[in-house]
Amino acid sequence: MAKGTGRKAGGGLARPVTPSADLAAITGSAPLPRSEVVSKVWDHIRKNNLQNPQNKREIIADDKLRKVFGKDRCTMFEMNKHLSNHLK
Repeated sequence: MAKGTGRKAGGGLARPVTPSADLAAITGSAPLPRSEVVSKVWDHIRKNNLQNPQNKREIIADDKLRKVFGKDRCTMFEMNKHLSNHLK
């Protein structure tokens, strides 16, 4: 517990979140901390070579990511916004 704040550690990024069915196809269906969800999505992007070679900030969605992003391409900065829509 942080000194003097009265709050317990483990909120925010460390709090487990449950992925939607579409996101679970990439991360698995078990509740995970948000940081681990992002890490697993990046593992999927790298493993399937989904970064645009001319612009590494752009992600080219495969079938699984298209369901999460709702479009064919998105920037790494937009990705977290799209992921938030698939986490409870």
